[in-house]
Amino acid sequence: MQLAKLFAPAVAALVFSVPAMAQQMGGGMGGGAPSVDDQINQLDEMLDLDDGQKEELSNLLTQMQDENAAKQKEARELQQQLSEQVQPDYDEAAIRADAERLGDLTAEMTADSVIMQSQIEDVFTQEQRDQLDEAMAQQREQMEQMQEQMQQQGG
Repeated sequence: MQLAKLFAPAVAALVFSVPAMAQQMGGGMGGGAPSVDDQINQLDEMLDLDDGQKEELSNLLTQMQDENAAKQKEARELQQQLSEQVQPDYDEAAIRADAERLGDLTAEMTADSVIMQSQIEDVFTQEQRDQLDEAMAQQREQMEQMQEQMQQQGG
């Protein structure tokens, strides 16, 4: 479905970026990182969500952020461990074990993202999906036009 292709990456980007940005900024939610409420308010403005939909979306997004934050933290720790192993007397087995776990984490986060996107899509009515599909198509068209303008100015 085209909706999933257009909407899912945007939601996933928001969901995955919030914990990472918050942690990079010292653990606070300041600095402009969109909160779950901000994300839901934005969707509400576009789709006129009912209270049940808002609550369900809030639960899904909060759960996803909580689960993803721990995985992102572990991934950063593994990346740090891997970078520290760059030395003449390296431990190949340890490097491969850390790299394999990092790959597993990436796969888990990808699967979680697709599942979460499907759950979010299920919250919307068909009319809301159609509205969102139309809005995303317009946004994609605007981005393509901006890219064309930039290429024309640059070349």
